[in-house]
Amino acid sequence: MKVIYVAGPYRSSHEWGVTNNIRQAELAALELWKMGYAVICPHKNTAYFGGAAPDSVWLEGDLEILRRCDAVYCLPSWRESSGARGEVDEAKRVGIPVFEQLNDCRSFLLPANQ
Repeated sequence: MKVIYVAGPYRSSHEWGVTNNIRQAELAALELWKMGYAVICPHKNTAYFGGAAPDSVWLEGDLEILRRCDAVYCLPSWRESSGARGEVDEAKRVGIPVFEQLNDCRSFLLPANQ
């Protein structure tokens, strides 16, 4: 089973924004699970942990998890997030495929890509 990482904004200037960002990531993660991926959704992994440690702790930890994945799926709003941009940069640096469309994720599961 391939493992895919969901990249997109988490932080926001207000709690509603954080909740909305988590929800968007959660919905994408569910679709990816339905496709047949094992999904790493960092938004759910550290939901509402903000302030418990410096942002750098979460960001570096997420990059370590990402490096162990087979692919990255980017939420439509990923470019709005410096953290997600860093995740995409790291994925490309280490040769992990990055997808911006769910249909492209589906194609990656086809036997020729396994």
